[in-house]
Amino acid sequence: VKKDMESEKPMDRLVCGDVGYGKTEVAMRAAFKAVQDGMQVAVLVPTTLLADQHYATFKERMAAYPVRIEYLSRVKNPAEQKVILRDAAQGAVDILIGTHRILSEDVHFAKLGLMVVDEEQHFGVKHKEKMKKLRASVDVLTLTATPIPRTLYLSLSGIRDISVIETPPLNRLAIRTFVVEYSDEVVREAIVREMARGGQVFFIHNRVQGIEAVAERIKRLVPEARVTVGHGQMSMSELEPVMERFMARSEDVLVATTIVESGLDFPNVNTILINRADAMGLSQLYQLRGRVGRSDRQAYAYLFYPLGGAITGVAEKRLTTLQEFTELGSGFKIAMRDLEIRGSGDVLGAEQSGQVQAVGFETYVQLLEEAVRELRGQKTEDKSEVKLSVPVDAHLPSDYVPDTILRLNIYKRISGAETAEALQEIGRELENRYGKAPEPLLRLLEVAELKLLARAAGLEDVSVGNRTLTFKWRLWVKPKRDLVDQLLADTSRRVRFIPGEQAAMEMARPQTGLLAALKNILSELG
Repeated sequence: VKKDMESEKPMDRLVCGDVGYGKTEVAMRAAFKAVQDGMQVAVLVPTTLLADQHYATFKERMAAYPVRIEYLSRVKNPAEQKVILRDAAQGAVDILIGTHRILSEDVHFAKLGLMVVDEEQHFGVKHKEKMKKLRASVDVLTLTATPIPRTLYLSLSGIRDISVIETPPLNRLAIRTFVVEYSDEVVREAIVREMARGGQVFFIHNRVQGIEAVAERIKRLVPEARVTVGHGQMSMSELEPVMERFMARSEDVLVATTIVESGLDFPNVNTILINRADAMGLSQLYQLRGRVGRSDRQAYAYLFYPLGGAITGVAEKRLTTLQEFTELGSGFKIAMRDLEIRGSGDVLGAEQSGQVQAVGFETYVQLLEEAVRELRGQKTEDKSEVKLSVPVDAHLPSDYVPDTILRLNIYKRISGAETAEALQEIGRELENRYGKAPEPLLRLLEVAELKLLARAAGLEDVSVGNRTLTFKWRLWVKPKRDLVDQLLADTSRRVRFIPGEQAAMEMARPQTGLLAALKNILSELG
């Protein structure tokens, strides 16, 4: 981030790190650096509660320095807002923290140098369009635990820069996650167990309608628990005391909508129960789960789906993904899986997920990668298809990788590998996951490497007959003259060249070690 801020072009970096991994610390250091260089900083957050918390954190962190920090939100009365806006426009405010109110037309900065966007996935496309206009001249630092598919794809394709914080805080434990049918017994047991060790509980019910009834039900289930309610439709004067009481541990259970999702820090809350988890998005569930386990205690997350209710295939994929990725630092992997489940969305349009239908997703991705390489002045790779007919048993056995989808993914990775090193890496990874590689898999990797060599040599077709090997060059590609002379001089190979518009060559087929012999010949031709 520091290097980006000191470079000639504006920074556009995504910092991806799990909840509690120190993304805010990175943002505070970047903000401090910008202020030291005489620039102003805007910190954009999704909720008023988070703006409040960030304001307190920044104030405390920079208390020893002459940095003026203010925040804008619906809590501030119009007179206070007017003073802050006037001072920001005159350059008297160094750091302005706020919700999307910061993006309003009446907000002006004298010399804005850095914009920090916390949890970008919570902002709509219109807000992002306004941010995009700023990107041309202002450093932008985006913080998230689980980027939306489009953001992640832009980063993976090289259009945006990405950094991943992988080191967990000291003594942090992975959150134990259970995906279960809703049950009153499980709810009671989870709350009672957490209270017995002096902890507190979040119960997430993401509908304002009926939230009071849910709170009453919990009171009946656990009469000994002090239960309170918080949701986004409450005014700040109602919501703030609720949060303060909960923070002060005067309440045991907070029944809330997803307002607790964004960045709020309650170290004493180490159990979260999420009702109707099947109706929520993957990154949203991951963010909610991250509200617990922020201390050195074992934390628990319960994701409930309806009793006896059928859930959609996509919802099932989301829930099993969360159960699968429970280890520390899974946010990036979960975002990658979300990209697989939902597609990457339109880079230039309003869609944040889904496929680009006009050309098909694969072609679109390929075209985008080529365009990015071209703009960077890099040589675009020759991706022409090579037909390779070799009579060997080369496949991925179903008893080695039983899951069909996984097998297809592995085939896709092998066919998409660009170098021999990438193929070796896939081989090592499969051995680590599934044990010693069977012979058909080793041959499959060898055949994939032969295709790469054939493509590099400008060949279109390599076929192995009973007695001969035939090599056909792509149209207009002519083999080197000295190479032709050298091969014709080698009488042991019985080489025959077939000249013409499309050059071809025939030679005697070796009786043993077919794949190794082919590799040698293709290396020579390259």
